[in-house]
Amino acid sequence: MDDEAPGKNVDFITLSAEKIPFGRNNFIEVARKKAITKEGENEFISLSRGYYLPDGTERFKKSVTIPDDPKIKDFVIEKIRSM
Repeated sequence: MDDEAPGKNVDFITLSAEKIPFGRNNFIEVARKKAITKEGENEFISLSRGYYLPDGTERFKKSVTIPDDPKIKDFVIEKIRSM
């Protein structure tokens, strides 16, 4: 962690990520990330919606995270499949 950055208490690292485009310039990203603090580390799953700017760069609009817990992941998967 960068101790010189004022107010920064956590670093986020993307361990893996995959995107699927939809619509004209939108995408959904599913990523495994790690939050690192002085107290320890925590892995989680991030589901994000974003869009591409005309120059091809990405912007993220909304995101939700879920714990890396098999019961919770199974619950989310089942509910999405049943809708």
